[in-house]
Amino acid sequence: MQYANLGRTGLQVSRLCLGTMNFGPYATEPDSHAMMDRALDAGINFFDTADVYGWKSGEGVTEQIVGRWFANGGRRREQVVLATKVYGKMGGGPNDVRLSARHIREACEGSLRRLKTEWIDVYQMHHVDRSTPWDEIWQAMERLVQDGKVLYVGTSNFAGWQIARGQEAAQRRHFLGIVSEQSLYNLTQRTIELEVLPACRAYGIGVIPWSPLASGALAGVLGDRGGGRRSRDLVSQKIEKHRPQLEAWEAFCRERGEAPADVAVAWTLAHPAVTAPIVGPRTMEQLTGALHALDVRLDEAAMKRLDEIWPGPGGEAPEAYAW
Repeated sequence: MQYANLGRTGLQVSRLCLGTMNFGPYATEPDSHAMMDRALDAGINFFDTADVYGWKSGEGVTEQIVGRWFANGGRRREQVVLATKVYGKMGGGPNDVRLSARHIREACEGSLRRLKTEWIDVYQMHHVDRSTPWDEIWQAMERLVQDGKVLYVGTSNFAGWQIARGQEAAQRRHFLGIVSEQSLYNLTQRTIELEVLPACRAYGIGVIPWSPLASGALAGVLGDRGGGRRSRDLVSQKIEKHRPQLEAWEAFCRERGEAPADVAVAWTLAHPAVTAPIVGPRTMEQLTGALHALDVRLDEAAMKRLDEIWPGPGGEAPEAYAW
């Protein structure tokens, strides 16, 4: 396994992050526990979850599955860099959602209880809250850090200017602030190259791409009649929308003798701002296959060809569109 610092911190995390969103809805608890065991054995020490995963309002199904795995002992919790999230609706009241100081405090206590742990390594804001001032957010996060319940704070799905504004506010308070940003990033979705990636590099914020396989569209779907998430209408629509590109993409991967999923993950790893893409397996086979992505090398010619198949926005803003 390869490791890297999470952004500008001294925290070492594996260059693959185990995503747990499928644990519960698509993978049984025994299978989920087996996959976490396999990930840890392979050297993956970075696990990502969220209080809303499991999609049963207020229950935190996936966090509970992870918590029961920690409770099995064997120093599981001590070996894992644990990331979870706050923002989503966790109850029926008006304050059971978003990033008020009250909800941050209550949501953190709920996550700690479900995860059966005393601390969260990376507590991520799952979405921007335009109705809550940064001073309120940072006051709540500072208290959690002071109490030893949270070690680092991250963001997810933030725009570049929101990252900059939040980090500047943290620095005024002499607080470490944002250490990671979790963003949608894959060959089919490259918008963050304009503003988010440059902002993260400037502030020393590690990038954790989610959906590096574009919900399975980059995993070799042409002619695939398998079930699961790939059979959903969304993926079918992506296939029809991008069919010529997908044909060129899968031919590119065949020429190199690599699985499309591995090449897709390797491409995200090639960006200097990226710390660890999230791999979210439904099965042990998918997890084992994802480990090979670390061995895939894409030279300059390969990267240029991928830019031709999947054009990005043209680089960073403003040069990408101004001149």
